[in-house]
Amino acid sequence: MKIRSITTFIQPNWPVNELRLQKAGVFGRHAADSFSKAGIPVQTVRLATPPFGTYLTPEDYASFVTRMEVLAHSEGFEYLSLGPALPEFPQTYAAIPEMLANSGNTFFSGHLTTQEGEISLSAVRACAEIIHRAAPLEENGFANLRFAALANVGPWAPFFPAAYHQGKAPAFALAMEAADLAVTAFSQAKSLKEARDLLIKAIESQAKQLEQVAQKLADAYQLDFKGIDFTLAPFPTHESSLGYALEKLGLPTIGLSGSLAAAAFLTDTLDRADFQRTGFNGLMLPLLEDATLAQRGAEGVLSVTDLLLYSAVCGTGLDTIPLPGITTADQIAAVLLDLAALSLRLNKPLTARLMPIPGKEAGDETGFDFEYFANSRVLDLPAEPLTGLLAGDENISIDSRQNGWI
Repeated sequence: MKIRSITTFIQPNWPVNELRLQKAGVFGRHAADSFSKAGIPVQTVRLATPPFGTYLTPEDYASFVTRMEVLAHSEGFEYLSLGPALPEFPQTYAAIPEMLANSGNTFFSGHLTTQEGEISLSAVRACAEIIHRAAPLEENGFANLRFAALANVGPWAPFFPAAYHQGKAPAFALAMEAADLAVTAFSQAKSLKEARDLLIKAIESQAKQLEQVAQKLADAYQLDFKGIDFTLAPFPTHESSLGYALEKLGLPTIGLSGSLAAAAFLTDTLDRADFQRTGFNGLMLPLLEDATLAQRGAEGVLSVTDLLLYSAVCGTGLDTIPLPGITTADQIAAVLLDLAALSLRLNKPLTARLMPIPGKEAGDETGFDFEYFANSRVLDLPAEPLTGLLAGDENISIDSRQNGWI
């Protein structure tokens, strides 16, 4: 287990309040050192701001990205998130492809849903257009690693690209990389009950140590500690693979029938652990970041439809999904609409980080040379453009499912 990110949240202002940024940098360095001395490795230190459209004007977007990326890097932040485009600021969506092209370590996102709990059809299409336009910006479609469409996602989730701040008071949160805890627990267990008990015990033990260090930091720097996102993020090795952990429960292959039940079991186990929470705290199934998922995708067992189905009972949505380079914005919009509807009906946060790869067709090998990815094959996208009423500009109100009969 390691901390994938210590994510600090600040309001940077424009022109940038450099003293505020310097203080955040001092905190980030001290926090990384404190957790490391406690025996908990830290992978990255990151910085997130409120939605950029709330504190910038369109004419300032380009200069802010350039300036902020330099300043954040100089203070020790490996990655920067400028918060999501918002339906109430439609111009913010159109600006993201250019900002992606002119930055290297800055992440962006766009809300599919409104503050009133509605799906914005205009925002769905805008996010789909961003994904489509971003695909050719970098080799192998890598620019889309730095963009995600968000549905029903609140502030202070520490995982990128979803991270964003709200308000003025600085805060921080922890994003974990802890799939190995599930692999260990499920490999040792002789029953489902024991598997659950072992994983809960491991999470709570680690969380207690994390919270002790975090609270000392919060008190010392007068920052608000928002909590831990114990979403069991994987790494592309089998010992840190959530696909492998689920198969250790008894699945012949993830993607076959029974996978939904296994995913629900794991997420329900996470729900029973006691710790201070923020963000998703679910089951993350990023195809290209998980060795077993990548393998099953290459074998044709695991599809986009499967992964969206599992999002109903577990994780963060559709993440690092390789798609054909000819995928259109209209096809992507249909998938994003499904994801947004699922998030509102189930009252849970979901995201989509989709990667059309120029020059690749469904079934082609991905061929990445990237230490954080396992290679797979490009997945087919069973989608066609929406027409009629669903192709309009309305906001769709979808209430969460109530318990009992209606």
